[in-house]
Amino acid sequence: MALYSEKVMDHFRNPRNVGVIEDANGIGEVGNAKCGDIMKMYLKIENDIVQDVKFETFGCGSAIASSSMATELIKGQPLSEVRKLTNKAVAEALDGLPAYKMHCSVLAEEAIQSALEDYERRKQSGE
Repeated sequence: MALYSEKVMDHFRNPRNVGVIEDANGIGEVGNAKCGDIMKMYLKIENDIVQDVKFETFGCGSAIASSSMATELIKGQPLSEVRKLTNKAVAEALDGLPAYKMHCSVLAEEAIQSALEDYERRKQSGE
């Protein structure tokens, strides 16, 4: 069996939604000191729907693939659904990750949650 699924390889080689959203209203950044992966998620939310999402990831192929897949899973979704996203859903959508790379899908989930928290904070403060 191959170490990585075709979906992982596809999202690593051709990541979706890479970049920065200049007028993002939710930004989350997380990192894992153990492996050196850093993810930054940018959300553009309007009417409680994720209109756009982009990411910047410094890390291994699994981290890039997890970031890419996570953005695909939440783009166009209502916040009520986005809040339910789990690392397991990201890994399953990639047709699995090796056990020692599951932390990459956890980072993707955490980066999105961090961006949602930033969005809520900005909304409450009127930014």
